[in-house]
Amino acid sequence: MRKKALFLGGSRNQTSMMHKIAQLLPEFEHYYTPFYTDTALRHLVDAGLADFTIMGGPMRRDTEKYLADNNLAVDAGGRAHDYDLALLGTDLLVPGNLRGARIVLVQEGMTDPEDRMYRLVRQLGLPRFLASTATTGLSDAYDIFCVASEGYRDLFIRKGVDPHKLRVTGIPNFDNAAASLDNDFPYRGYVLAATSDTRECFKRDRPRDFYARCFDLAAGRPLFFKLHPNENVKRSTREIRRVCPDAHIFAEGNTDHMIANCDVLVTQYSSVVYIGLALGKEVHSNFNGGVLRRLCPVQNGGRSAGNIAAQCRALFESDEEHLMLRGTARAAG
Repeated sequence: MRKKALFLGGSRNQTSMMHKIAQLLPEFEHYYTPFYTDTALRHLVDAGLADFTIMGGPMRRDTEKYLADNNLAVDAGGRAHDYDLALLGTDLLVPGNLRGARIVLVQEGMTDPEDRMYRLVRQLGLPRFLASTATTGLSDAYDIFCVASEGYRDLFIRKGVDPHKLRVTGIPNFDNAAASLDNDFPYRGYVLAATSDTRECFKRDRPRDFYARCFDLAAGRPLFFKLHPNENVKRSTREIRRVCPDAHIFAEGNTDHMIANCDVLVTQYSSVVYIGLALGKEVHSNFNGGVLRRLCPVQNGGRSAGNIAAQCRALFESDEEHLMLRGTARAAG
């Protein structure tokens, strides 16, 4: 019988990453699920109090739509089968029913800064999810952790991740920025502001200051805003119009294509900054530019999904080799 693999979605980025990897693991039986928890937190999810996370609200609905549109086999919560392999785009929560599987963690994108909450979580042993993606990799509940670049490998080691579990594979969706240059987005020569869902995640934010900064950087050039998928569109649109009345605002569309055609990219805490850096754009971010360049995901022409699939395969090769040797020994005896 073929081994079974469960791929946990979450954001659109995480879900599409998992789909790309799965397509290169044909020897496994594939099942997908929106991200879930089997801890007491599930009651908050059921009550709609976690709709700002990947477990509920618009991001979960987007995952469910992606799975349906691509006709993928769904096992919600991983309850229907015992799995040999599980792939996750985050380890802030690791479902307990996966602990018997080989677990591969795949870096989703940029990690949050090591702020005050991150330090409190580390010092007091608080739940990792309170510090959001700043604590990515710290569960140690996985067999291997596939990361975007050597720079991120060094960052995770500094945070305390076991270096023996780290693999620099690159990450799907960020490993072939040049492909976005071939697009049908009809505009050129503008300043693009890619916003974040900071307030939706209850983090401190000064949106008016960000919009004013974008207006100043545009300096009379066309100014476009691409809203984060989890953002409150009506509120953000209203607030942008007060500061940048002539800006073009997009709630949907291919962000990579918009970046490919812009002259300047402005972000706060968005992973799309790496697409801009890889394409040589003028980039402005809340992160230090030199640090971002060291962390920038490797550009390997879209081979990251295959690299990750190979790492998944390697987790089972020693088992299969052991069984083959045992069978040979029995035959010889």
